[in-house]
Amino acid sequence: MTTKAPILKGIKRDRVGSRYSRRLRQTGMTPAVVYGHGREPVSVAVSTEDAYHHIFSGERVFELSIDGEKSDTCLLKALQYDHLGTEIVHIDFARVSMDERVELRVMVKLVGTPVGLKVAGAILEHPATELLIECRVTNIPDFIKVDISQLEEGESIHARSVQLPGAEMVLKSDQDAIVARVEVLRHVEEEVAEVAAEAEGEEGEEGEAKAEPEVEEKA
Repeated sequence: MTTKAPILKGIKRDRVGSRYSRRLRQTGMTPAVVYGHGREPVSVAVSTEDAYHHIFSGERVFELSIDGEKSDTCLLKALQYDHLGTEIVHIDFARVSMDERVELRVMVKLVGTPVGLKVAGAILEHPATELLIECRVTNIPDFIKVDISQLEEGESIHARSVQLPGAEMVLKSDQDAIVARVEVLRHVEEEVAEVAAEAEGEEGEEGEAKAEPEVEEKA
């Protein structure tokens, strides 16, 4: 949960565009924009090292100070990655106040091993890896824990069944979104059935062979 927001320092950008952004990143800065609360959007740049440290530590709320001015409380709204999906090339921040409610996506963390995985050919699917929720800025969860240990073959856990970590939190995702389910691959199931049938057939032939011993013909 959010307690005290980390401080992130930024500088205003006079120039925008892919060419200038590329040069900026080469100097150890990441382009960003700050908007919201009825004020004009501001193009800024923040330290790549500091931003990465806080973002990958799970921080969502920051005290963003631009050019040494009084800081704004900002919510991390979006990250844009490069074509390889490894480097952050742009960050969106939205101004917020610590007492307001916001909507944001929170990662789903599956806990436990489904009993349904004991079935041959069963696999665990995790379609919805994040859920959109509404909560207070001061109560943003790091993740949403979902216990899947009792999930049987063919069963699913939908978003509507997930217990959010705070009583004041409201689910905004599609109620029918599937968070986790255990499915049995049909071709694996068929192969298992075929092998079982063949084994039964062989046992039957062996039994018949034992039941009908050879009889020697008398000359």
